[in-house]
Amino acid sequence: MFTLTEVASLNDIQPTYRILKPWWDVFMDYLGLVMLMLAIFAMTMQITRDHVACLPYPEEIAEVSETGDNLCPTQKASSPTSTGAPVKTTIPSAPTERSNKAITAILTTRQPTVAAQKSVPQPEPRGVKTNLDFQQYVFINQMCYHVALPWYSKYFPYLTLIHTIILMVSSNFWFKYPKTSSKIEHFVSILGRCFESPWTTKALSETACEDSEENKQRLTGSSSGTKQVSLEGKDEGSDANQSTPMLGVKFSADKPIAEVPSSMTILDKKDGEQAKALFEKVRKFRAHVEDSDFIYKFYVAQTSVKTVKFILILSYTSIFLNEIKFKHCCEPDIEQLTGYKRFYCTHNMAFMLKKLHITYTALILIYGITCLYSLFWVFRRPLKEYSFEKVREESSFSDIPDVKNDFAFLLHMVDQYDQLYSKRFGIFLSEVSENKLREISLNHEWTFEKLKQHVTRNAHDQQELHLFMLSGLPNAVFDLTDLEVLKLELIPEVRFSAKVSQMTSMQELHLCHCPAKVEQTGFAFLRDHLRRLHVKFTDVAEIPPWVYLLRSLRELHLMGNLNSENNKMIGLESMRDLRHLKTLCLKSNLTKIPTNITELSPHLLRLLVHNDGTKLLVLNSLKKMTSLIELELHNCELERIPHAIFSLTNLQELDLKSNNIRTIEEIISFQHLKRLTCLKLWHNKIITIPSSIGHVKSLESLHLSHNKLESLPSALFTLQKLRHLDVSHNAITVLPPDVGLLNNLQHLAINSNKLEALPKPFFRCTKLKVLCLAHNALITLPESVGQLVQLTQLELRGNCLDRLPAQLGNCRLLRKNGLIVEDHLFDTLPVEVKESISRETNVSFSGL
Repeated sequence: MFTLTEVASLNDIQPTYRILKPWWDVFMDYLGLVMLMLAIFAMTMQITRDHVACLPYPEEIAEVSETGDNLCPTQKASSPTSTGAPVKTTIPSAPTERSNKAITAILTTRQPTVAAQKSVPQPEPRGVKTNLDFQQYVFINQMCYHVALPWYSKYFPYLTLIHTIILMVSSNFWFKYPKTSSKIEHFVSILGRCFESPWTTKALSETACEDSEENKQRLTGSSSGTKQVSLEGKDEGSDANQSTPMLGVKFSADKPIAEVPSSMTILDKKDGEQAKALFEKVRKFRAHVEDSDFIYKFYVAQTSVKTVKFILILSYTSIFLNEIKFKHCCEPDIEQLTGYKRFYCTHNMAFMLKKLHITYTALILIYGITCLYSLFWVFRRPLKEYSFEKVREESSFSDIPDVKNDFAFLLHMVDQYDQLYSKRFGIFLSEVSENKLREISLNHEWTFEKLKQHVTRNAHDQQELHLFMLSGLPNAVFDLTDLEVLKLELIPEVRFSAKVSQMTSMQELHLCHCPAKVEQTGFAFLRDHLRRLHVKFTDVAEIPPWVYLLRSLRELHLMGNLNSENNKMIGLESMRDLRHLKTLCLKSNLTKIPTNITELSPHLLRLLVHNDGTKLLVLNSLKKMTSLIELELHNCELERIPHAIFSLTNLQELDLKSNNIRTIEEIISFQHLKRLTCLKLWHNKIITIPSSIGHVKSLESLHLSHNKLESLPSALFTLQKLRHLDVSHNAITVLPPDVGLLNNLQHLAINSNKLEALPKPFFRCTKLKVLCLAHNALITLPESVGQLVQLTQLELRGNCLDRLPAQLGNCRLLRKNGLIVEDHLFDTLPVEVKESISRETNVSFSGL
């Protein structure tokens, strides 16, 4: 046997799952327990006390009853038995009135006969005597129990138990089926942690304390621009007001937005980490559950099964109710064993079973009505959609998204338990809430002292702070009033509050994949103080709109996707506001120069276009940018020098590095660029330099390294202003004697070529300070090198020299760290020369 506890365990669920059980499921569980107890009680009574009591049914009673009621009717008359047994039967203990009369008549006729046979007077016997013994009565009772008693009376308790167990299993099967229980277990676990998380309490407390006007400013941020702008002056205020809609930023006139209340700042670090982990778990769980409605369908199916089961039970139990009777007529085939054909039996449990049956039917009826209500609730409203509209209205977290499918269904079920669970859970679906948590944790971790330790000095001797992959911008950054350069990289949420106005020394800002928002007061400060801005992005739409309104900006560096399809997203009006912009650098994949950049032509001095290998096809816009003094077109797959460049009459420096230029015949047109002083054609595929190079008289610096030059034209050496010549990494075999005509030459780089000797006229270039001859095929270094008295750097490593001339000692400015040569060659110099070169330096030669 089994105990009640063991059976009841079928209906048992984890206590935490109770939040997913609405009142009707709980009510049906209790009904199931009552029906279970009723079934077990009925079974106990039937096993311990259930039996029938039978008496033989005499034929005389049947004959007398022919004219009246027959207790045990037969289909046809039967002859008296001839077994020799006395025809005396036991009558029922509760016969009808007519049966009593018949029995009394028989007893009256037989009493004189019995009295005559007895000489001694005895008490008159009562009832009808039979010769059946106790064993025969037991046998008859057992036979009639199985033959005469209806099956429903015998098996009703067992059917009740089976039906109850099925109903109880159906009620909680979705908690145990693997495909649903895993998701439910995960959901309940997350929901419980969200409900108990200190962050939930703090977030709701903040919502309760927020002023409605502040909430309105937080959400719209567009109505307070006038008050702030009035502080900036009339003209400036009109500009700021006019451009405010473009910023897409939350503005506040009186105070910074999203100032965290003091109560919000008190959050234990461990609690903060747990809350951040919960946000991640909720995000992943939502993505996992929202793509399916299996739990919803499973719940509908199990509720439907219970309803069908209720109808089935109710239909057949009502039919068999009348089968439970107290009196039964039994006709077992045992006449040859007992001498009687029929027996009159009573079922002692009939009354009890009938009452239990009625009770069970009433419970089933209530259970079924509850099932029907459950189905009505399921189909009355769309349970596969859940809206947090009420939560959004009551709190400041207006970004809580609506959910669908199984996620929505589970939240609907939780609402039937307590709506506070869903409200608290919604906090962890809000990005605003997550950002606030990150801000609090970030400010707790990145204190002023810690940030101060990360401040360094850059190459320009400026105080620089580089923050990488933080969750946001720590508030303590704004207290670094001496900071000059701020670099922010891969920070998903950057907000410049009004406190940025404290950073009076900051002039340079780097935003590398950092969506940045700025408050009105903070924007006014950046607009008037920021000089250099670097923005790295994936798509042009990620560029903060307020970037185009920084009217005091001097340099703007944009690095990201700026192809022709997206160029239209850079508005002409916004670029016009950059009226003090002098330098614009575009590191992208342009196929044409954006036409709106020409609006900067009156004041733009430097334009740098660094492509990623995408061919720059259209450059006509360059013709309008006549104020340019420096132009760089790197890695643009140019095959010739663009003609549009020849219109830039103020151009002083042109850099066409890393292109596909093979010929530079157009170089004669540079003679019209009277101010051109620097020409960089390095890292191309140029084979020859045309003689027309001699017409570009204004050139002072020429870079032709990393090409395919084999010789240098004599016309090149007629450029009397040339001071810097770089033809390294080519295939030049001879340096023409005319090189001596370059009287102003100070820097010559001809390393990594195929030179075998240096012409004597070369050493007339007495102003030479840097001479790079490394990695050639020089056999000797002429003694005339001593004439280069201003030489400070000499590279000779990688040649075929066997000694160095002692005349190097005449190069009074040459030091050991400026003489790049093998150790054994340096040792060939006289001692006094080595001492002269080595003095006033502690640099180890071996480290060069």
